[in-house]
Amino acid sequence: MFGKLPASVKVYFTQDSLEGNPFRAYYVEANLKDKKLEFTTQVEYGKRLTPSTFYAQEKNPYVVVNGTFFSFQTNQNLNLILKRKKLLSYNITSLKGKGADSMFYYYPTRSAIGISKKRRADVAWTFTDSNVSWVYAFQDSPVIAKGKNRIPNINKLSRYDWRKWRMVTAIGGGPTLIHDGKIQITNKEEQMFVGGENDKHPRTSMGYTTDGRLIILVIEGRFPGIAEGATLEQEAKLLLSLGCYEALNLDGGGSSCMLVNGKETIKPSDKEGQRPVPGVFMITGKRK
Repeated sequence: MFGKLPASVKVYFTQDSLEGNPFRAYYVEANLKDKKLEFTTQVEYGKRLTPSTFYAQEKNPYVVVNGTFFSFQTNQNLNLILKRKKLLSYNITSLKGKGADSMFYYYPTRSAIGISKKRRADVAWTFTDSNVSWVYAFQDSPVIAKGKNRIPNINKLSRYDWRKWRMVTAIGGGPTLIHDGKIQITNKEEQMFVGGENDKHPRTSMGYTTDGRLIILVIEGRFPGIAEGATLEQEAKLLLSLGCYEALNLDGGGSSCMLVNGKETIKPSDKEGQRPVPGVFMITGKRK
């Protein structure tokens, strides 16, 4: 269906029902240890492109998939993106408190998945500071912190256990779905989809297995009677069944789109087709 691919990259499809409801999904499985593959990212600054445009611009990668959340007003990514150790975009810095907490700002640590120089994947809760060139990672749990400054720095989080996240490639989203081999959905801690836990949507997610496989799952949705999407918990259960040791949710809804050799997998839910996005994750052939 998708043309020639390396033996280390496989594509799977299902249209079996999910808890009795119509369901369609694809996932890509890629061997992280295959040195002929490159796992990379790309961004646009101040504008958005469709995945198909990224595909043509980046000289026909094997896989292109959406990732970060973003602002429709500014076209700015709201999650970190790393490419060859360089931070191309940063996490959202703070969220204004409401009600009794309206005097404060919350400092969320949003989920991201990274791949190291040794081609080992990791999902962590992350914090970025535009004054430094690296990413701070929290491995055990997300941070719940607040203060009166709109723009925080790591000193506000100094009482938490953090370390430099030594990744070559990374893309952020949220919330975390699986941590240390168990379902752990941290949407409340990351302040994402609070109150919408039972909502079904198209989904994009990514995870990894202990034997070195990267899993990229896209779920079709918003097509009644054909494909109704999934909740965060359903998404997490699917990823766990695929062997993911850690995994996270990425931007979904109308943004969900994965191309394999330039061909769409799930059908995007926007009536216009592919939604332009400011950043993507890609699997390409190794280039000199």
